[in-house]
Amino acid sequence: MFIGHHAVGFAAKRFAPRTSLLWLMGAPLLLDLLWPIFLLLGIEHVNIGRGTTRFTPLDFYDYPWSHSLLMSIVWGAAAALMYFAVAKYKPGAVVIFVGVVSHWVLDFVTHAPDMPLWPGGPKVGLALWNSPPATIVIESALFAVGILIYRDTTRPVDKRGSIVMWAFIGTLAIIYIGNAGGAAPPSLRVLEWMALSCWLLPLWAWWFDRHREVAAA
Repeated sequence: MFIGHHAVGFAAKRFAPRTSLLWLMGAPLLLDLLWPIFLLLGIEHVNIGRGTTRFTPLDFYDYPWSHSLLMSIVWGAAAALMYFAVAKYKPGAVVIFVGVVSHWVLDFVTHAPDMPLWPGGPKVGLALWNSPPATIVIESALFAVGILIYRDTTRPVDKRGSIVMWAFIGTLAIIYIGNAGGAAPPSLRVLEWMALSCWLLPLWAWWFDRHREVAAA
């Protein structure tokens, strides 16, 4: 999943309209934001060039601390508590927790059986990625629905609220199309820095969300 996780962030605005898209988009991306840090620290590992499904050249054989079900619950609870301590907004905290855990659920659907239930525990996965056409159709549909929910929940207050948002969406689509080609990163270091660049995405979402307001019901 890539744009599918962003779909969750967009849709979450409907359920927590006072919460910035920085948090709402960061929540479903959190496990993937932690992953490259753990790779750089040598805590987790991945193989390049021998993917376990037809959709990706990556073999995610060791990532229990960022991507196990138990740790997704832990990270989700930590993010929700951190947000609530700052904002005191219960709907936002609930949506952030759900958003973080949704990452594991969506990855469970797409990945081969490499999603740990807990560190050292059994691994599961429905392997939707073994059918690239189905993967693209389903994930693109989720992305479109998420965008429509966000668009109907908010409205731009100036041009940046529209132009920057659509530039963000277009960039995500380009990245997704490029990734769908299945080309392997040339090295682990390149993969790590590519993954680290995803930290910019919630900041970009925060930028255009600041230039939009919740639409009247």
